[in-house]
Amino acid sequence: MKVVAIAACPAGLMHTFMAAKAIKKLGAKKGFEVTVETQSASGVESELRSQDIMEADCVLLAIDTAVEGMERFKDKKIVKTDTTKILKKPDDIYKQMIEIIGD
Repeated sequence: MKVVAIAACPAGLMHTFMAAKAIKKLGAKKGFEVTVETQSASGVESELRSQDIMEADCVLLAIDTAVEGMERFKDKKIVKTDTTKILKKPDDIYKQMIEIIGD
């Protein structure tokens, strides 16, 4: 499974980067490839490449605020959560991703 993700919170500080780290950790634990973009007060970092988005089985949005570039995910399967849930219940998010990919 290949996943692209965005992590973002309103202040764009600690929760954004903690969520990004949690997403990467989940990918390593569950054995899927993941690329994470962060959108913070300092802007977009590690911007997702078009090729990665095209090849992704799903998009994971761990966000607490609106994000830039949502049009990139047209016709993609999306799992949306908040930064707190990806930190506290990553296995629940993984199950959602598996369910949506299976549709």
